[in-house]
Amino acid sequence: MLELIDVGKVYRGGKSAVSGVTLRLGPGILGLLGPNGAGKSSLMRICATVTRPTAGSLLFDGADAVRDPEPLRRALGYLPQDFGVHPHLNAREFLSYLAAAKGLSARSARGRIDELLETVNLTGAAKRALGTYSGGMLRRVGIAQSLLGDPRVLVVDEPTAGLDPEERVRFRNLLSDLAADRAVMLSTHIVSDIESVASDIALMTGGRLVRRGSPGELLHEVSGRVWELTVAPEHVTAVQARYVVSRMVRTDAGVRLRVLADAAPSADAEPVAAGLEDVYLAVVGSTGAAGSRPVPGVRELP
Repeated sequence: MLELIDVGKVYRGGKSAVSGVTLRLGPGILGLLGPNGAGKSSLMRICATVTRPTAGSLLFDGADAVRDPEPLRRALGYLPQDFGVHPHLNAREFLSYLAAAKGLSARSARGRIDELLETVNLTGAAKRALGTYSGGMLRRVGIAQSLLGDPRVLVVDEPTAGLDPEERVRFRNLLSDLAADRAVMLSTHIVSDIESVASDIALMTGGRLVRRGSPGELLHEVSGRVWELTVAPEHVTAVQARYVVSRMVRTDAGVRLRVLADAAPSADAEPVAAGLEDVYLAVVGSTGAAGSRPVPGVRELP
């Protein structure tokens, strides 16, 4: 459905945001995971035809979507990271305005808006001005607008930012239902949003795609390399200087650490099952910044 081939984006001043990304998206959910500043939002804007790539190709159903973006735009639902609204309009008015811009008839728009307001749990607040909404409520309006045209391709950038746990679960369940017959690209730095819904995961850092695979394939990468140990508080800094530490919990016995390492970091370290967060830290390092410490043995894409 949607294909990126060696896509790159360089902004004015020579700042490279995306470099050499090749991806194919078909029905299902591709989870794009990476730290802030990894290039995820720039890549999402390219997929949504908001930004033109400076290198590579974007194809929709085999046609050039950079030269002629309209077919993709008609089939697209897009939720950007920064979603603006008209504060004096209520949710129903705002969604009606956007539905008209998408070319929906007034009659079909009314039914679709009623359905979406219920889906995102905003029916009771539909007549309140958007300027009175909380950040989480505005995010739900954004989710609703991305689904107005029943899109074949759904691109959502940090969709659960500002949502409470119940709302995040509701949205993840909605994505799972939608992905049966459409391509969904979900960008986030929240690992739990990805591991519960995505069958295909891509990890980005420094503008490059550094790893892609199913959750099982990625977990296999760090199998046998995740350990837990308890150390005295004064030894925590020394462990952090040598290993990637993914979790710290203070206990009566000391500080319980979850550590990524090829071999047991101490005689009393216990091997534990790996999680997707361990994979994330193993690939992008503990800080997500250039120069962070990946765990030896975890492969990167060339």
